[in-house]
Amino acid sequence: MKDLLGGHTKCLLVQTKFSGFSFWNYEEVCDMVGAKYPASSLGLLTVAALLPQNWIFKLIDENVEPLLNDHLKWADIVCTGGMLTQQKSMLNFIKRVHDLDRIVVVGGPDPTSQPDVYYEADFLVLGEGEVTIPMFLNDLQKGSKSGRYFSEEKANMLNSVVPRYDLINFRNYIMIGLQFTRGCPFNCEFCDIIELYGRIPRFKSNEQVIKELQSLYDLGYRGHVDIVDDNFIGNKKKAKDLLCELKKWTKNHRYPFYFATEASINLADDDELLQLMKDVDFRYVFLGIETPENETLKLNNKTQNVNKPIGDAVRKLLSYGIVSNGGYIIGFDSESRQIADNMIDSIQKSGICMAMISLLYALPNTQLTRRLESEGRLFQQASRSIGESDIDQTTSGLNFITLISRIEILKNFIRVISEIYDPSNYYKRVIYTGLNIRPHYRYNPNFRTWLIYMRSFLRVCSRAGFNSATGFYYWKMFFTVIFRNPKGIETAVNLAAMFIHLRKQKEYGVSMMNHTIGELEKIGEEAYNAMILGNNRRPD
Repeated sequence: MKDLLGGHTKCLLVQTKFSGFSFWNYEEVCDMVGAKYPASSLGLLTVAALLPQNWIFKLIDENVEPLLNDHLKWADIVCTGGMLTQQKSMLNFIKRVHDLDRIVVVGGPDPTSQPDVYYEADFLVLGEGEVTIPMFLNDLQKGSKSGRYFSEEKANMLNSVVPRYDLINFRNYIMIGLQFTRGCPFNCEFCDIIELYGRIPRFKSNEQVIKELQSLYDLGYRGHVDIVDDNFIGNKKKAKDLLCELKKWTKNHRYPFYFATEASINLADDDELLQLMKDVDFRYVFLGIETPENETLKLNNKTQNVNKPIGDAVRKLLSYGIVSNGGYIIGFDSESRQIADNMIDSIQKSGICMAMISLLYALPNTQLTRRLESEGRLFQQASRSIGESDIDQTTSGLNFITLISRIEILKNFIRVISEIYDPSNYYKRVIYTGLNIRPHYRYNPNFRTWLIYMRSFLRVCSRAGFNSATGFYYWKMFFTVIFRNPKGIETAVNLAAMFIHLRKQKEYGVSMMNHTIGELEKIGEEAYNAMILGNNRRPD
């Protein structure tokens, strides 16, 4: 075996594919703006920075370019990692690497949650890489050919490295990721973030974040930066301190970036924080709303959302120029028979255009999974990626015996996504957003980017404005917003572009759920549950 630490080891990092029907994989929108995929793999870029810097690195993202055998033959060692939605592509990738007699190292959230699924990997580097990569390298230096490394220890974020942003072509992506914090102070039963990263948020220093932004700036990147934290405001004081520093840096650098992030809905309670976000040009926030029903929120420990009027919060954010995207979940034990009506009403009245509707999924090692297992309701295959056509929690889910009829849940799911992604209803929300947003954008695109924007605008007009299903609604939206709130037209057109993807994703989801309902109606829910639990075989 080659001495992998003693010389210029060739290390290939590979981001395996996500499904083209995933909620987050808006390929058509990427194509309209000249990109290939929404976001790069921040995890692998960070791994590259944690490995020996005398190594020679190459990163291949299968979502933007094909992985060739020549790439694998070039490498002395191959690294990959990812989430549950990439499980199938990662397992196929491991086999492909071994077919070419190469060493494969695997890590990331899904391998950490269920390492036994990835037993074929040569090395499993689990948990937080800042802690376990040195353990792996120590064994590699000793000549080890395999190993599994895990530690309960959490990384000290103050020792974090700058990701190797130089390994990617920025033009392939709509946005570039940056991490400020790990961990979340809340205790949602269904969430795996608190299991993976803990309930005590850990932060990089302001100087570290600025250093990462400076790295992007020096490499020539300008545009959309996504702060990938699961809750950017897990500690509001820390967030404000960072934003104050960021305000100075962005002003001194003539506002080279605009930002997006994820936060809890109590963001809307803090005007000082919202003003700081506006000052540095935050434009999008993903809110984990989950359900409009307070009783279900309480029973699932999502207490931070209880009695928080969603419409008021969204309107407040719009007044600071920030668009809210929202995550919703169907399938809780306690949800009412009116959940579909309540969810549709919540989304339409709040004006949230990009609403991710998911089926409840018992993720590995969560409080929900442990409870369902103790109740004898968790399916045996719960930890595995589900079926051939499942893509993420928008079609995968309910990996347990439901208390409410499974067919009823699936029909509610179909009804919600059919209603909210009906062109008429969607464009009503776009108009609402376009009329109520008060943007004060600071990022100034260069001439080349302006040309891309103009080309993208013409493509959206062509695809949405001259489509029989959306043409009338698009032009009604366009002229309503351009005459009544012209500053909102950029946001409105962007959301119209997103409908091209969301409509396709809706159609796929409806088709999948109708197929599943048909199967359930044939064999009955009890037989289905018994079959999945392994206590019975499917009837002939």
